[in-house]
Formats: sequence, structure tokens, C-alpha cells
Amino acid sequence: MTNVTDTNTAAAQRLPLDGVRVIEFTHMIMGPTCGMILADLGAEVIKIEPPGGDRTRKLPGLGIGFFRTFNRNKKSVVLDITTPEGRDTVTGLIGEADVVIENFRPGLMRSLGLDYETLSQRFPRLIYASHKGFLPGPYEHRLALDEVVQMMAGLAYMTGPPGRPLRAGASVNDIMGGMFGAIGIMAALLERQRTGRGQEVQSALFENCVFLVASHMQQFSMTGEAPRPCPARFSPWSVYDVFTLAEGEQLFIGAVNDKQFQVLCRVLDAPQLANDPALATNEERVHARPDLLKRLGDILVHHRADDLAAKLEAAGLPYAPIARPDQLLDDPHLRASHGLMTMQTDEGTTTDVVPLPLTLGGRRPGVRMPLSRAGEHNEDVLGTQPKRNDH
Repeated sequence: MTNVTDTNTAAAQRLPLDGVRVIEFTHMIMGPTCGMILADLGAEVIKIEPPGGDRTRKLPGLGIGFFRTFNRNKKSVVLDITTPEGRDTVTGLIGEADVVIENFRPGLMRSLGLDYETLSQRFPRLIYASHKGFLPGPYEHRLALDEVVQMMAGLAYMTGPPGRPLRAGASVNDIMGGMFGAIGIMAALLERQRTGRGQEVQSALFENCVFLVASHMQQFSMTGEAPRPCPARFSPWSVYDVFTLAEGEQLFIGAVNDKQFQVLCRVLDAPQLANDPALATNEERVHARPDLLKRLGDILVHHRADDLAAKLEAAGLPYAPIARPDQLLDDPHLRASHGLMTMQTDEGTTTDVVPLPLTLGGRRPGVRMPLSRAGEHNEDVLGTQPKRNDH
């Protein structure tokens, strides 16, 4: 875990996007992810929130962590952009910015005169990133959610067992949409250095999801056979599965070549498997996979997960415990490698957050400021206090 002193030291170093100013009109996950990436990399990101604050701040249940997760390192300005005064104020901010990010429903920004076509006439250097459900085409006016496009693009089909399409266990397309939006923005910033002009960047949920299943599409193109859902897939490796061990514990174990299979047999003290001529090669083991997995299961049920994990690691074999997300807060690797960083919340408490999964010059871009309260930076950015919400 990184303490506040470490974070302040890292923040004192110049980050790649230092000097880039971003105006963000977003909620939920997709747009906020884009803004967070830019903010983590050093941009000044000013999040425009409606009176009363972004509704994402108050989501219950599965959405309760959205705002804290995707809105760090940003300033907050509360403005009512549905009023002429609010639009004039925010247009002035945009005129001093490099980038605008938005992820509202199709047509909303145009109805407010805050779309790219309108703004670019006044600010030709502006880079404008829209995060949508679909890129331009027959579907572009549909509303979309992460789960909707997972069903449309085949990801849910590939994730669940046959006949039971299941969404992935995280908002993968929303997060990827923000990532690709940030990639497009950084490319547009680089191109603006050459041309002097900005441009519109678009990122979309459906196309993200199609990108995720592209290899399955190519599999069909090459074989003429529709891919089977992953739980029913034809595995190219004989030992590549979750096994139940002593006391009901579970462990994923992989042995993807002949050498690894022999090593696994030694770890398990199973010469009857190592010396079985019917299991000599991976191809033979794949054909015998149901019987092999049963025989392995009969052996593994007598091993404790902790003891076996230590032996597998020492032997250099791939394995993994079946972890819950909450358990990662105590993961020793994340704790030791700055994979968890302390952030002050908008309520004044502290929490551990996950930084960008990359290093720059050996350092992890981290937390540079407390999570903003709604309208906290109105005076700093606009020279005015936020108006009180009476609703």
C-alpha cells in the first residue's frame, strides 16, 4: 500500500499529460473511465456535474463503488448546463480547454449546442471525445448498456454454458470504451501538434465487445464451425481446469505441454499417470481428457490448497486460487507493488483504490488529490461558489 507521503512524492514528478486541460461531461463508468485515465496521466480534468451532483455518487448495490473507482484526480464544478447562463459559462471553459469528454444519450449535447460540430466552429483546436453505445451506422440511435452489447456481440454466449448466456463479471465494455476513448484522445493530441487542428473521437460499447470476440469470429472464418461457449469448449490442453481439493477448496491448475504434465505428476506423486502410455503426449491426453480429469480429481481431493499451491509455485507450474474481489484488498503482491493506493474520499475517510495497470519509468501513476466533493472547485475554476441545491 502506498502512503500519502509516497503519493505526494510521485505527484511532484511531471506526468506525460501535464498541461492538458479536459472538460468532462460524464456519468456512470464509460466516460468517467476515460477522464480518470487522462487525469492519472497528469491532465487537469474538470468534471461538470449537474445541480445536486452526479447521480452516480449515490448509486446503491453493485453501483455503489462506481464514483469512487472512476473519478479520482478530477476537479468538480457544478453547473446547470440546461440554462443559458450555465451553457455560456461552460462554453467559456471549453474555449480554454484541449479536450471535451461526454457520454450522454445520443442527441443531448447537440440539443444544448455543446456537440462537436457546433463547438469546433468556434474552437478548431478542440478534441472532442464521445462515448456511445454504437459507432455511426444503423444502430447508432439505440440506447445501450454493457449487458445489452454483451448479448448482441456474442460475449455472453461465449461466457455462459450452452443455453445460458451470461454477462462477464465486470463492466468490461464500459471500461474498455473509456480506454479506447483515451487512446483516441492521445492520438488526436499528437496529430494536433502536426496539423494545428482538433478532431472528434468516438468510442462505443458494441464495437468494443465485437473486438473482444474477434478471435472467435476468426475461428469460424478459418474452420467453418461456430465456436462453442467457453464452458463447453474443446480445450487444446488436457489439464487446464478448476479442481476441487480437500475441504472443498478449489484451485485452477494448468499443464499445457508434455514437460509440465510430467512435472505435475511428480508434484502429485502420481507415477501411474506419468508412466501411462495412453497419456504420453498432449494430443493423447486431450482425447483422454474426461478420464484424465477424473483420475486427477481423485488424487487432488486429498491435497490442501495452500500446501499444493506452494508446491506448484516451486515447480513453476501455472495455478491460481479462486479469489473473490474483496480478498484482493489483502493480496500480498498488490500491497508490495503499489497495486493499491490510498485515496481520501469525498466524505473525508480513506479507501484503497486500484491504480492504472501500468508503469511509467518504473512508477505507477497514482492518486494526486482527494476525491472531489460535488462543486468543490467552483470557486477555484469559476471564481464562484456552487449554487445550493434546494431539491
